[in-house]
Amino acid sequence: MKTIETQVRRARRQRRVRAKVKGTAARPRLNVFRSAKHIFAQIIDDAQGHTLVAASTLDAEIRAQAAALKKTDESKAVGKLLAQRAQAKGLKQVVFDRGGYQYHGRVQALADGARAGGLEF
Repeated sequence: MKTIETQVRRARRQRRVRAKVKGTAARPRLNVFRSAKHIFAQIIDDAQGHTLVAASTLDAEIRAQAAALKKTDESKAVGKLLAQRAQAKGLKQVVFDRGGYQYHGRVQALADGARAGGLEF
């Protein structure tokens, strides 16, 4: 269980990152959220306030193969699925928002999967 101090530090990092990273229609923001069991990613146009594309480990495509995968491999699969959905909507370039998490482990695996799927950031 997270301590209050850990949550406060992550919230500060998140605010610091979000002050610099803005999503536009031409280059939306790829946002990452991770919990203990799952990882969620969405591509957001901040100007309109709309989520354009989303993917997570709860999606049927990934859930079918999740039992045989580690969490980092699941994250990579989520990144690839997100990239496929984004390209179907005509999105190629995004801005990466790590959400206050370290760029390490599952967050890095998701980013690598998205890059392997064709997204540029």
